[in-house]
Amino acid sequence: MQRLRVKEIAQSKGLTMAKLSRMADINLKTLQAIYRDPYRDVAYSTLSKIAKALEVPITDLVDESSNGETPE
Repeated sequence: MQRLRVKEIAQSKGLTMAKLSRMADINLKTLQAIYRDPYRDVAYSTLSKIAKALEVPITDLVDESSNGETPE
């Protein structure tokens, strides 16, 4: 199961949800939904915008571990 790490990465960079929403040019409600449910399906284009705003590769936003734990 894939888990999105958007919230953790944004917080580590000191970004609020509202600021990331503006930087990535995505709807705040979309970002709120991702924060609330990191297992939700998200369009590639949305992930691409978020990754660009966070200055990380898209692969950093996705945790592919099957048990939901953060990889070491």
